[in-house]
Amino acid sequence: MTVESTAARKPRRSAGAKSTAGKRTTAKKAPNAEPDLVQLLTPEGARVKNAEFDSYVDGITPEELRGLYRDMVLTRRFDAEATALQRQGELGLWASLLGQEAAQIGSGRALRDDDYVFPTYREHGVAWCRGVDPTNLLGMFRGVNNGGWDPSSNNFHLYTIVIGSQTLHATGYAMGVAKDGADSAVIAYFGDGASSQGDVAESFTFSAVYNAPVVFFCQNNQWAISEPTERQTRVPLYQRAQGYGFPGVRVDGNDVLACLAVTRWALERARNGEGPTLVEAYTYRMGAHTTSDDPTKYRADEERAAWEAKDPILRLRAHLESANHTDEGFFAELDAENEALGKRVREVVRAMPDPDPFALFEHVYADGHALVDEERAQFAAYQASFADAEGGE
Repeated sequence: MTVESTAARKPRRSAGAKSTAGKRTTAKKAPNAEPDLVQLLTPEGARVKNAEFDSYVDGITPEELRGLYRDMVLTRRFDAEATALQRQGELGLWASLLGQEAAQIGSGRALRDDDYVFPTYREHGVAWCRGVDPTNLLGMFRGVNNGGWDPSSNNFHLYTIVIGSQTLHATGYAMGVAKDGADSAVIAYFGDGASSQGDVAESFTFSAVYNAPVVFFCQNNQWAISEPTERQTRVPLYQRAQGYGFPGVRVDGNDVLACLAVTRWALERARNGEGPTLVEAYTYRMGAHTTSDDPTKYRADEERAAWEAKDPILRLRAHLESANHTDEGFFAELDAENEALGKRVREVVRAMPDPDPFALFEHVYADGHALVDEERAQFAAYQASFADAEGGE
């Protein structure tokens, strides 16, 4: 079974095994070992059956499959444009989602409009599914605003830079949803590195005790910047849920269909009053952690090549073509849409106005404050000194 029961499981020891207490050991993955996970599409695009989760996607139509493919392709293009803009000096920083499109689009399309999303800073695909204009994501990375969208308009919270803290926000929000008697659900995104944060452990505790309708969606992309997953945990991440008393499941994070099915299942549990679920999407960060990072310093090219063979977009395309669910006209139209999106992103970013430098003094206090007024005046004099210097030259 890939879904862990809430009952505690006694560790098993093979016959004749000796205790390793007091000895320092390092957990290592077996070469080319495939983890136990939910998969509905193989890397070659073949549909495989799964008795537990097939029912959540059995009714999916060819049009919906093409929609998932379109989502992933356009999200990847947006991400590539943002990376290029940073390299050209138009953005201060960018956190790429390259390789994680299936995890984000699959889970994002499982959500209802009344569900609420708490992202980190890499959920560009989920933002796309929630209807957030992708150019709005870039304002913060260009340094012209503090987020760029109204969270209540799309039930999609602003990006969270502090690692793991959004899981607490999601838990509190979900507890409020339950007290209000609503049947909506909450989903919190985080990475394998964030799973080591105390905020995540605390959110697991509170969500379990209060039976909060929240899904914890961990994108295990194998690397917390330069730290591999085995430096974060001695057991698969999804098994951590057992200790808190709720289910955990590991899904193939490069399989958009499986991510859709498993997230629908987890959201259904939340809406039915069955409490939290931990979903570990087993995927890979094909690019750098951010544009300030150089992954060649800590991981092998062979590892990336092995994961590129499991590319989520190529996987779904292979399935669409083998099932005769599409034609060349569809791909040609999508190529044109891709180019149009890239052009719009570049034009909008380069046209973003500089922020009002005095805006940082607004909304510090509800009714104003003498110290803030004094600091505003000092800053105004400082700004004016540059104009005076230029006038004197």
